[in-house]
Amino acid sequence: MRILHPIGELFCGAGGLALGAKQVNVNSANGEEHRLSIAWANDIDAHACKTYHANLVPNDANCVSCMPVQEVDFKALSSIDGLLFGFPCNDFSVVGEKKGFEGEYGPLYTYGVKAIEVHNPKFFLAENVSGLSSANEGKAFLKILNDLKTAGMGYYIEPHLYKFEEYGVPQTRHRLIIVGIRKDLKRRFKVPAPTTAKKHITCTEALEGVEHVEHNNEKTKHGKITVERLKYIPPGGNAWHADIPDDLQLNVKKCRLSHIYRRLHPDYPSYTLTGSGGGGTHVYHWKEHRALTNRERARLQTFPDDFIFYGPKESVRAQIGHAVPPKAARLVLEAALKTILGIEYEHITKEERDPIDMINEEINICVS
Repeated sequence: MRILHPIGELFCGAGGLALGAKQVNVNSANGEEHRLSIAWANDIDAHACKTYHANLVPNDANCVSCMPVQEVDFKALSSIDGLLFGFPCNDFSVVGEKKGFEGEYGPLYTYGVKAIEVHNPKFFLAENVSGLSSANEGKAFLKILNDLKTAGMGYYIEPHLYKFEEYGVPQTRHRLIIVGIRKDLKRRFKVPAPTTAKKHITCTEALEGVEHVEHNNEKTKHGKITVERLKYIPPGGNAWHADIPDDLQLNVKKCRLSHIYRRLHPDYPSYTLTGSGGGGTHVYHWKEHRALTNRERARLQTFPDDFIFYGPKESVRAQIGHAVPPKAARLVLEAALKTILGIEYEHITKEERDPIDMINEEINICVS
């Protein structure tokens, strides 16, 4: 017997979390097959909504609403067992003005809280950048944790800084994921054990054969100066490499960001992909003197080749860069589903976990 557990998603983007959710398949001891299914989703970006709908829901389904989250009527949405929300991270990122709750995006997590208040899902998953834990001296993170813990019927929450390269993703992408389990279920989520901690997937492995993929694979046409500059940058190097001639060096003061014109190294995972940024931030091939194509970026984010992104080239870059890698999402969501079903799985102990910045003691108090 197959049992479907409906999920809702806010700030869904192109659907990295949802794709991971659809790949979850848990078999219980009595022979039941448990799957996650998409009940509804919301995002403000029209191109991302089209990508999500085309790849993740039936053509005749009308479950993806493209509107500001402030306009969503949560009471009109169907009931759910799980809620996913990778709330926008711009105001908490270590790159930028770090406006926190005073910014345009900082308060958006409260709509996840509102959805929980209305629907009381059995579990939720909230995702954000690692910089969230240190924003406003850690006070912002503590407030978010407390709001999630006390939402609706109350939740046991488990925040953890996931290093996605340890979960099968060919990219050193580190993100905070908070999983909540409704208290009346009397179960606690445990962080799933890494799958590739001892052998990371390299860029070479991830991009093998990508040149044969048709969709979203157009190459960027660079200016002559950019191409010449890249010729002097070795694999893993960046714009500040010592061999770059004076006439090709960047005329930038007070800036030494390591990802500017940084090339991948074939023997290691990629560094973190971004969804936006000007010249020099697009991630560059280790051999060819060019930026990666969007399909190459999608490979590094673990999207399959038949997942087609819609919209202009820079919109597709944003959709890919802002997504949660589906492969990591599947592992975390599988653990969440097993938790609510009371099924054991391999997990890491408290002693094996990395402390989350400087506020580990306060976090322990907050989540208990």
